[in-house]
Amino acid sequence: MSGNPNSTWPNFTWDDLQYFLAVARTGQLSTAARHLRTSHATVSRRIDRLEFALKTKLFERNPRGYVLTAIGQRFVEAAERMEAEADRLQTEMMSGYAAHQGVVRLSAPEGIANFFLAHQIGDFTAQHPNLSLELVTIQQIMSLSRKEADIAISLDPPKGGPYEIEKITDYRLNIYGAAGYLAGKPEIRKREELLLHPFIGYIQDMIFAPGLDYLGDVHPGIKPRFQSSSISAQLTATLQRQGLCILPHFIASRQPELRVVLPGEVQLTRHYYLVRHRDMSRIPRVRAVADYISTVVDENRKVFMGG
Repeated sequence: MSGNPNSTWPNFTWDDLQYFLAVARTGQLSTAARHLRTSHATVSRRIDRLEFALKTKLFERNPRGYVLTAIGQRFVEAAERMEAEADRLQTEMMSGYAAHQGVVRLSAPEGIANFFLAHQIGDFTAQHPNLSLELVTIQQIMSLSRKEADIAISLDPPKGGPYEIEKITDYRLNIYGAAGYLAGKPEIRKREELLLHPFIGYIQDMIFAPGLDYLGDVHPGIKPRFQSSSISAQLTATLQRQGLCILPHFIASRQPELRVVLPGEVQLTRHYYLVRHRDMSRIPRVRAVADYISTVVDENRKVFMGG
């Protein structure tokens, strides 16, 4: 099949475009089917019908999934404009309360997701009972451009692109050790003495954000003895007295067993950014989640900065 999607288009429905966008964003019929709450076969039929109506091949099929053709990629842009306009029109016809319904997917690093947002999000869901919030904490950067997430909290924001970026807070990190680990050991008075202790940290070649690569900022000679891609596992190992670990204050402050090491000399600062695709920022349910995150983080700034 060949053709130009900008020429006169035969009849097709908005539902067909929704199926197309779901497959374009996931690359998998099965994943798109779960998102649309339908069957694999139905998604396949809808894609075939749309391609037949347009007389245009939108996807290349291969064993790993569906890959957009060049024309398919251009068609995504047109379909997303239609999607945004449909959302805008729907919003205008709904009350402000009813507009806040649907699903919003938020991608966030494990630390702020598990140790802060999960404790705060109950108030938001109570205020918006018709809105479903999906919190994704897998160790990778979700693609806002492919709509894998509607909003992202990031340590390192994108350098360019059609995004709205807002720094929501700085946060501080210190070296921590369990009281039971430090008991009976000589007091650590300078950075060089840190090399006498085992460290806990991230797996170097699995660090997904440069902002998490901070052992070298403390001392270039530190080589972690235990490494994990999970901050929760690092925290558990620290509490189990396996060594010292660099942890955010908002995580470590919840653990009375932990003690700060070299508090006057070693203190790191990192940042959290809220990132949205400009097309998504106009959608009320997305804006509601973004506004709540900004507000609740601002209200708890001392939790992130200490003191």
